[in-house]
Amino acid sequence: MTWWGWIIAGAILLGAELSFVNAQFYLVFVGCAALLTGLATLAMPLAPWMPWALFGVLAVVSMVTFRARVYQRFNRTLPQLATGPVGGWLTLPVALAPGESGQAEYRGTTWTVRNDGDAPLAGGSRARIVGVQNLTLLVRPET
Repeated sequence: MTWWGWIIAGAILLGAELSFVNAQFYLVFVGCAALLTGLATLAMPLAPWMPWALFGVLAVVSMVTFRARVYQRFNRTLPQLATGPVGGWLTLPVALAPGESGQAEYRGTTWTVRNDGDAPLAGGSRARIVGVQNLTLLVRPET
């Protein structure tokens, strides 16, 4: 293959990875290997089999050496954000025995709350929201 064929192949591989194929950075390293092979073929005359060997070695070595680090750097996970009421606090207007349900206001909305603990909750006491089951807040005594 001529030097410009390697350059075109590398550009196509890089463009495919960066625009519409999510190959998890494999095509980036294969594309870079093709570009480097094209530049090496342009810089010095090589035997017909040498560009293919150079391309294979560059692609494999670069993927094994750098792909995991680069992929992790670009795909770091975001920290978990608390998006629901779990972990919040509310004040109970009425007493709730273990397993009993009632109504309470939480963030401006009236919710059904159920005592999920083993101890009774007194009216006017604060309770911690430990879970949500359908539209019912599961609460336990403040500890």
